[in-house]
Amino acid sequence: MELDVIRRRLERLDTACVCDAEKSLQLQLRVIDPAIRPIRRGLKLVGPAHTVQCKDDFLTVIKALIEAEPGEVIVIDSQGSRRALTGELFPTEAIRKGLAGIVNDGPCRDTAAVRALSLPYYARSVDCRPGTTQHLFATQIPIDCGGVRVHPGDILFGDDDGILVATAEQWAQLLPVAEGIQRQEEQLLDRMAAGTSLESMLNFHEHCERLRAGQSSKLEFRV
Repeated sequence: MELDVIRRRLERLDTACVCDAEKSLQLQLRVIDPAIRPIRRGLKLVGPAHTVQCKDDFLTVIKALIEAEPGEVIVIDSQGSRRALTGELFPTEAIRKGLAGIVNDGPCRDTAAVRALSLPYYARSVDCRPGTTQHLFATQIPIDCGGVRVHPGDILFGDDDGILVATAEQWAQLLPVAEGIQRQEEQLLDRMAAGTSLESMLNFHEHCERLRAGQSSKLEFRV
């Protein structure tokens, strides 16, 4: 499946639906540590990873910004950095170049300015102290970001609830299932808005009875 198709279809979904799909397919979807949060809410992140490894020094982030292609996401393994690796200038440049976002497993700064920018931008923490510019580390190598392995070209999908990482092949499997789940949830919400109870659309009582009887069971919607 082509990247543009994956991007268009993911932009209509949310991470919760994808995680529900993954649960049924058991694909071991990579979920980045939820401590890495969006600086500005309400934006969706979709794009292939352009990876960076550095520590307390943002020279390599500049290198990645220079080299990254439109639509890519800068993904930073900060190796436990204590000083800011990204601020206002980098997302501004990312927007100019047409990049899809920044994911920084480390500190950022200039958050008030960043919240005014229309770029998906995630960071683990905030620190006003800048990193140095004396060491050139590696780019476009497999890295660890938020507790998961990220390879160059892996496709990231993020929203306010978190960030998911998968290969194009995995997204091709996940997308139709996630889309079906979203359609079902939309039907449920429409029926609830019309006065139908959540209880009436679940096998809640039968499910609980089976569990009390020591039998296997699954909570399911009746839609």
